Amino acid sequence: MGKRNSKLKADSIQELADKTHFTEKELRQWHKCFIKDCPEGALSREAFLRIYAEFFPNGGDPTKFGNFLFKVFDQNKDGMIQFHEFIHALSITSRGNLDEKLNWAFRLYDIDDDGYITRAEMLHIIAAIYGMVGKTEDSEGRSPELRVERIFQMMDKNHDDKLSMDEFREGTKSDPAILQALSFYDGIV
Repeated sequence: MGKRNSKLKADSIQELADKTHFTEKELRQWHKCFIKDCPEGALSREAFLRIYAEFFPNGGDPTKFGNFLFKVFDQNKDGMIQFHEFIHALSITSRGNLDEKLNWAFRLYDIDDDGYITRAEMLHIIAAIYGMVGKTEDSEGRSPELRVERIFQMMDKNHDDKLSMDEFREGTKSDPAILQALSFYDGIV
């Protein structure tokens, strides 16, 4: 087996710099840290969940939400997160523009990858977020179910009980409260 991805090649660095919001220097540093934690060159689901749990030492259980995150990070669906997958997701969530973040968030909420977010899918994600932070309701006293209901009332323009990418994007951009309710920009990712 060995350290198959222990060295980041110059052409790979340039390609990643072109496709992300990181400089070549930053990419080298991120890669160094990634290989330190993942000497085999990839991050397993178990390792990802273990590392992610370290960000929530005094609260709820981040396992459910971490599993949803792992799915979005693992773009090629091989059960491992390679460096390029990790750095693409990190680039979007930390430095991406609003449209990039919305596309990424849509992929997170669209659990079955069918191109729509159903109430059930959104409820799974929001309940996982509540569980991760150890709460049963938000600061306004809303349960995950009530939060999902409010979001769908505002975003589901054709009332088909599912959100298309356009509805999700337009609804999120039109209401700052929904941006906050979706919680994809406030330190969870």
